[in-house]
Amino acid sequence: MTPPKINLTDCIGKAFYKVYHQVMNHEFTHYWFSGGRGSLKSSAISIFIIMLMLIDPTINVIVFRKVGLTIKTTVYEQIAWAIEKLGLNDFFIARVSPPSFIYKKTGQKILFWGLDDPTKRKSVKVKKGYYAITWFEELEEFSGIEEIEKVLQSVLRGGERFWCFYSYNPPASMQSWVNNEALKARPDKLLHKSNYLQAPPEWVGKQFLYEASVMAVYQPRRFRHEYLGEVTGTGGEIFTNLKLRPITNEEISHFDNIKRGLDLGVSIDPMAYMTMHLDTAARKLYIFNEYYARGCPSWTLAEHIKKENPRNRLIVSDIQHETLMSLKSYGINVIPAKKGQGSREWGYKYLTDDLLEIVIDPMRCPNAAREFAQYELKKDRNGNYIANYPDGNDHTIDAVRYALENSHPPMKVKRR
Repeated sequence: MTPPKINLTDCIGKAFYKVYHQVMNHEFTHYWFSGGRGSLKSSAISIFIIMLMLIDPTINVIVFRKVGLTIKTTVYEQIAWAIEKLGLNDFFIARVSPPSFIYKKTGQKILFWGLDDPTKRKSVKVKKGYYAITWFEELEEFSGIEEIEKVLQSVLRGGERFWCFYSYNPPASMQSWVNNEALKARPDKLLHKSNYLQAPPEWVGKQFLYEASVMAVYQPRRFRHEYLGEVTGTGGEIFTNLKLRPITNEEISHFDNIKRGLDLGVSIDPMAYMTMHLDTAARKLYIFNEYYARGCPSWTLAEHIKKENPRNRLIVSDIQHETLMSLKSYGINVIPAKKGQGSREWGYKYLTDDLLEIVIDPMRCPNAAREFAQYELKKDRNGNYIANYPDGNDHTIDAVRYALENSHPPMKVKRR
């Protein structure tokens, strides 16, 4: 029996046409699909999985949910939909207990596991081929990236090519581990975003579109989060002017107002050395280089600075007398920041209120991207936001404000 001809435009939304070719050509290993309601990400992944199995008889699949009881009504039904949509019902054996699908021609398997069962963490084997595909649905429900990594360490064995799919509705807060991991760029990872506006209207339905339009009018923030899949924040985010995007070498070649700042860290705290360009006319800051390390000796830091800053331009640093003197002994042009009562608040005010945009390249500066994005006001015991800027996880932020202390109206402070 020959599988029927397939028209993929009837199966996946237009937002996934390019991704389909990237998946089939194995351009990446890790595919992160984020989106709101009706974004069609789960439908696309289920189609990708079946298509990959058809072209490679060694491919087997494991689909994960955090809680096993949710499998039969979610991912199992989603795979069943994909098989039917592709006209392949006669080519697969569907089993309910335990939930699985078997491709009759080759014996390839699609298994479904809930990670609430500790035995699912153990190494697994298959008679023919290997588990080339994993899919973590509703990624935000898992406890953290460590849980995911432990599973992959057990599963990703015995083959040369792997496809790891992750699908999720982004949590509102950047504090979420999922949003944090999404910021971490790596060459074998694709981060894809979609929303219902890219889906054919008839696929999501008139009532869906009506409900979305009502929420867009009366609850716009919730609409952006639930329907557009945006990380809207919790209302306590501080850097609302933050923009994370690639900064090209072409852009950097035109930067002429370069600033450099250094936060030396204390004890186990990391050291952060930051390089940025300040566009005073447009009131935009571009952060494009970082050196972030714990327990970094002065000579190692000095060597990095000499490579990054060969013309020995000025660096404004946190005050630690011995370290500064050590850096100066290596010929580094560094001066202490003008710290004093109120200086921290003054620096943050400039970053948040005076700058229209803070652009950070998450590939070049992953730690700065993480710290700026996750920096939020804390709450008191009653759930109300505390007006003070919180201390901690702000090492790159401090280095940036030191670098810019002479770029905004001066504040008279008492020297520490």
